[in-house]
Amino acid sequence: MSRVPPPLNHEEGPVKGRHSRQAPARERIVPVSDPTTPPRPHLPFFVYGTLRPGEVNHGLFLRGRTLREEPARLTDAVLYDGPGYPYAVDEPGGTVTGDLVTARPGTYGRLLAELDRLEEYTPGDPRSLYERVVREVTTEAGPVRAWVYLAAPAVAARLRARGERLRGGDWSARR
Repeated sequence: MSRVPPPLNHEEGPVKGRHSRQAPARERIVPVSDPTTPPRPHLPFFVYGTLRPGEVNHGLFLRGRTLREEPARLTDAVLYDGPGYPYAVDEPGGTVTGDLVTARPGTYGRLLAELDRLEEYTPGDPRSLYERVVREVTTEAGPVRAWVYLAAPAVAARLRARGERLRGGDWSARR
């Protein structure tokens, strides 16, 4: 059994943020199409930046903790460049390229809390950089409901006003 290293704090490297803080693992549910049908409790994650295979945070947070990783697309969103990581922002007609990641049983709760902390998401906190929301993403097999970290409203407004949009919607193609 491989040991997964603990996430690094802001001063040590790839974990982004103003400071290191523990986020509660509460879930914010945003309906995709039917507001009366809640999502499955353990949704997969759509990742599009440093959590993608081959990127630094994939190795720190996901390696050895996933059942499946498959290419996927998020529609009606675009990417903006951030300080070493991207932000996805809602925008009709846009497409973001990423991967759908399904966590191994027994790792989900801790992984969810660690990803919330990495993405500086705390439910109800206006200082959050991202919001974790449910969106439909498309895989080769068809549509799947997944957690997606989108830029929080205040961050999204700043990015739309003066951010650098990544053409093509694929952060790994920026190099």
